[in-house]
Amino acid sequence: MQNSLIPLLISLFLLPQPLSSVQAGVDSPVTSKSSGSYFSGNYISLFASLLGKNEKEIQAKIEKAFNQLFHGKNGTERVYYPVEPDMAYVMDILNNDVRSEGMSYGMMIAVQLDRKSEFDRIWKWAKTYMQHHTGIRKNYFAWHCTTAGAKLDQNAASDGEEWFVTALFFAAARWGNGEGIFNYKEEAQTILRTMIHKESEAGNDGTITNMFHKKEHQVVFVPSIEAAGFTDPSYHLPHFYELWGRWARSDNDFWCKAAATSRQFLKKAVHPATGLAPDYANFDGSPVDPWKGGHSDFRFDAWRVAMNVAVDHSWFGKDPWAVTQSNRLLSFFFSQGIGTYGNNFTLEGKRLSIDHSPGLVAMNAVACLAATHEKRKEFLEELWNAPVPSGPARYYDGLLYMMALLQVSGNFRIYHPNGVLVPACPDGSQ
Repeated sequence: MQNSLIPLLISLFLLPQPLSSVQAGVDSPVTSKSSGSYFSGNYISLFASLLGKNEKEIQAKIEKAFNQLFHGKNGTERVYYPVEPDMAYVMDILNNDVRSEGMSYGMMIAVQLDRKSEFDRIWKWAKTYMQHHTGIRKNYFAWHCTTAGAKLDQNAASDGEEWFVTALFFAAARWGNGEGIFNYKEEAQTILRTMIHKESEAGNDGTITNMFHKKEHQVVFVPSIEAAGFTDPSYHLPHFYELWGRWARSDNDFWCKAAATSRQFLKKAVHPATGLAPDYANFDGSPVDPWKGGHSDFRFDAWRVAMNVAVDHSWFGKDPWAVTQSNRLLSFFFSQGIGTYGNNFTLEGKRLSIDHSPGLVAMNAVACLAATHEKRKEFLEELWNAPVPSGPARYYDGLLYMMALLQVSGNFRIYHPNGVLVPACPDGSQ
């Protein structure tokens, strides 16, 4: 970025909010780095531009989904459960437990919708019951607990921490920092530092690893010696790492490098014909299935790769490959039947399940943020017409559905905790 542009850009971001512009009339939202939402402040509403929905209709749909998933009927609708007087958990209904994934997603949804009460309740429950406060896992979060708060597995799942950190940074920007655990920015910085310095902490016995592999610059599946030698493509969030490279108190070059590395990794991980990614992969992108559970195939984790590629492109516009990939993926699913495609496949495209899941429908709609595919409208209509997920599978389907509504409507935005836009990562990349 030229130096002459820096003062102008900084002046545009003096307030800890994004520019509130939502553009409706643009079919190809990102055509260059400078048009990415991070730099332009513009967030595209595909519901408006491609489906012709007005703002009142869009906001009504978002509110209906949020109210049902967070405040609906206990047995069939909600996933958010208050614990009086001031905590709440997000429940995986099928497994009758609480997962760091869902808690961090719940926090991100709450901060995007300016719902501070729900955010703070979820965060306090996670801090109280999920986070390790002493020992070799200090500052990591147990990946799942009982609804009473007992840790079912001491290990962390890396995606939970990634979403916690970014949601906390956004909360600091939207609401300011409070005291103790509600000093959101300090909490984010602490987790962020732990993620790449755990191995050097005093008392580490060598069994707990960093959450990011220092040599590979990639997120690991689980930060333990048994599962830190490979990764999960859906955990690769280059758009988050770009922000951390600007906002972290230290290790900024590492995070910028991680963003660039993840973009290259995803190119290797997806199948060149179908665009499908595996659940788990080696650091070179090749599929891996260490416990023989079918995770070298496109299964439930891998649904989210479409979202990560498209949101990264929407925010930063770094690489036109994101357009090619999103078009390739939509072509595959359209060939499978827009309203009937299954939810699990081999990477080559052999169907492994006949279930047509709203969570995957949601992620494919988000791919339209980067795609130029002629059938984009059909994928967006599938999301728009889908009911809010309910029943036993509403946890995963519902949270992905909720995030997709925000993302394709221009309501999934960057909030700057420092109050200004930092034009480039310290390594000089934009």
